[in-house]
Amino acid sequence: MIVKSLDHLNKISEIILKKLDKKDCLFLIGEIGVGKTTLTRYLINNLQKQKGLSLTEVLSPTFNLLYEYEINDFKIMHYDLYRIKETKELKHLGIFSEELDAVKIVEWPDLIKTPLQDKLEVHLRYGEKENEREIEFKGLGKWENFKNEI
Repeated sequence: MIVKSLDHLNKISEIILKKLDKKDCLFLIGEIGVGKTTLTRYLINNLQKQKGLSLTEVLSPTFNLLYEYEINDFKIMHYDLYRIKETKELKHLGIFSEELDAVKIVEWPDLIKTPLQDKLEVHLRYGEKENEREIEFKGLGKWENFKNEI
């Protein structure tokens, strides 16, 4: 699918949000600057709007590795694993070591080998035009047929 604008990407985030539950995992895959954090920002801000809350600034956790967002009964853990180079470093983060009722959004998930039941991979690539992106969805569990729902 071709995403032609930021507004289009925002609409896609709204569709993802309709299906998003606690314990779901989103893997965001793509080059630097392709829109992974922008998609995350739209998801978090749209959830905040739904809950009647003020919108917060959503930044890339590249240097912190993790930002957590408490949105009423929803907790979102936004990871950026760009600087993680070895699998053993992931153990210190404890991404899947606890049974948390939290949505996990993971940028640069390449080193994660943990089998997950409900996972949506969002693959973003630069399009032919500067403001376009190609987006592809691969899902497991409840997300398996998501690409047909868009």
